[in-house]
Amino acid sequence: MSFKVEAIPSPKTVIGTRCHWDEHTQSLYYNDIEGVIFRYDYKENKVYSATIDGEPSIGFMIPVANCTKTCELDEYALGLGRRVGIVHWDGLSTKAIIGPIAFEVEQEKENNRFNAAKADPVGRFYGGTMRSEKCGDIFEVAAGSLYKYIKGDGVYELVNNVHISNGLAWNEEENKVFYIDSCKFDVKEYDWDPSTGDFSNERVVIDFSKNGKNPGFLPDGLTIDTDGNLYVTAFEGSKIFKVNPKSGKILLEIPIPAKKVTAVAFGGPNLDILYVTTGAKDDPDNVNAGLLFKVTGLGVKGFPGVRVRV
Repeated sequence: MSFKVEAIPSPKTVIGTRCHWDEHTQSLYYNDIEGVIFRYDYKENKVYSATIDGEPSIGFMIPVANCTKTCELDEYALGLGRRVGIVHWDGLSTKAIIGPIAFEVEQEKENNRFNAAKADPVGRFYGGTMRSEKCGDIFEVAAGSLYKYIKGDGVYELVNNVHISNGLAWNEEENKVFYIDSCKFDVKEYDWDPSTGDFSNERVVIDFSKNGKNPGFLPDGLTIDTDGNLYVTAFEGSKIFKVNPKSGKILLEIPIPAKKVTAVAFGGPNLDILYVTTGAKDDPDNVNAGLLFKVTGLGVKGFPGVRVRV
């Protein structure tokens, strides 16, 4: 296989992450956890960015589905600490405006924050938390959870005792969902009920640990192609693994010229470009660290991001 990894002209991020391809705008949305949101315009090959006054940290960014015509499809759900807030942005300005807070979790855990989120194939919100890195070793305490939110119904805890809630991906054809708690060093599969959104029957798809110990990287971001294969980023590992979830075999390793490889999403007009976010934190001498990348020539296609209903 002859694939190509290229850096996209883009601002350096401290920890860039949570990429989401939006078919309507032909844009890739992502964020820096240090308080910046981004839109990569495919036609212009240009990245626009914005900050939000009073919000120094952002866990995730997902375009909103339940938008009226008057808001011109410019609403986004953002992880703002333990809150999920609705933000208005035209995709061009350097400032975005925070609107209502959709909901909040874990009011009793003031040191926790949302870390990652995604919409399932029908637009339900799934997002997970973690204890802030400022509180000490991330391996010490599993203080986070994974939640499901249904507009007009409420918030439900799906998985608890989570260290770092990260990647999610759905196989809608087989009613499966895949999930990563990074400190477990694995990818887990669950049966997914499309009517309720509930998870059941946990199974480890692949265990990256070495005899139960840290393999030198954390599995982080996750996406799936139309063949059902998973793409798992290696944070501190400078690569992406393509994994067959049925056999647990690694089919391909895609090297990325940055240590902190964070999130992945298929996009482009034909959904055959794999976009990759990275982080520059603790990697100051690497000119590629923190840039947005694209991988072409993989010979596969993926699915567009799903707008979330909040």
